[in-house]
Amino acid sequence: MSSVAGNVAGLSACLLFGLPFMVGKEKKHIFAYHFQMTSMYQYSKTEAIRRMNSLSEAGREFIFIIDYEQQRAYVEEACKVDSRECLFDFGGIGNAESHSSGRAGDVTWKIYPPSFDEYSSSFNIVRNHIMAGNSYLVNLTFRVAVETNLTTREIFTVSNAPYRLWMKDRFVCFSPETFVRIGSDGRMSSYPMKGTIDPTLPDAHNRLMSDMKEAAEHATVVDLIRNDLSMVADRVNVARYRYCERIATNKGAILQTSSEITGMLPAGYPSHIGDIIFSQLPAGSITGAPKQKTCGIISEAETYRRGFYTGVMGRCDGRSLDSAVMIRFVEQDADGRLFYKAGGGITSKSDAESEYKELIQKIYVPFC
Repeated sequence: MSSVAGNVAGLSACLLFGLPFMVGKEKKHIFAYHFQMTSMYQYSKTEAIRRMNSLSEAGREFIFIIDYEQQRAYVEEACKVDSRECLFDFGGIGNAESHSSGRAGDVTWKIYPPSFDEYSSSFNIVRNHIMAGNSYLVNLTFRVAVETNLTTREIFTVSNAPYRLWMKDRFVCFSPETFVRIGSDGRMSSYPMKGTIDPTLPDAHNRLMSDMKEAAEHATVVDLIRNDLSMVADRVNVARYRYCERIATNKGAILQTSSEITGMLPAGYPSHIGDIIFSQLPAGSITGAPKQKTCGIISEAETYRRGFYTGVMGRCDGRSLDSAVMIRFVEQDADGRLFYKAGGGITSKSDAESEYKELIQKIYVPFC
């Protein structure tokens, strides 16, 4: 954080200090930014790229929040983010002063998923395109009404995820999926997540790893991400392939598989951070392959606009960057109603009933 401290020294309205908090048994630091400024401004794609490039080149720490269609973006210096309007915690760095599990024991959580017939209607549109050879993998998502005694801000507070974001009266996101990381040495890494199973099932780990549909879906996404990274990085390779992680949720644990793909950015990359990030969008793990054609299929099959769901969020200090795909997402509409957005990948090996069950399984909050 040395570059951040240098930047903050020149801002009379910004004070940076660290507060310890607990995640399970591990003690981390959350960095809180006080004396915040005004509400965040929404930028167009061109404006966002230019602003990200400028802030990164100047070594000023900033956060970015980009919608799925890349039409709207927030890009703001971290110390100027108003915590009354936006809370963020990206990999243990943010402006949230506490991390609590105080209400996890008495939470009500009721979901109203689409009927199986409604799901099947969209599923069949996707499957027909796949069988016609228009796509190999399509990430199909839905907007699901939920009822809970938690506010979106309370969901932010009690959720246990490596990437968390709350936007007042708009949405909360608690994502487990890294989009890309960039180290201070210019190493760029991506960690797509594809494939889940209930760990209470007999031999769950082996069943997940040997599932042909899940394996094919994961391989397609890894190949897509490898190609995406190759647009901006050299020496791209798959460092780890299909490793399994256990994620705790309010509905029980799930097992999920991920991979790690890495490459090296050229010298001078900090002045092109905006261009680099936008070149990778939309994220391959939440669209499919081939990406451009699949995005058209998604528009045809889905019954709502994704908005910021499945966009990306993250922070950059001028050389290093950490970001996430905005999955595990609850949106608040103008009337205060809450909607969970979730979905999964469809391939030629998918069947509607299994995919429908997986959709419902993913509608959870990962409590501390």
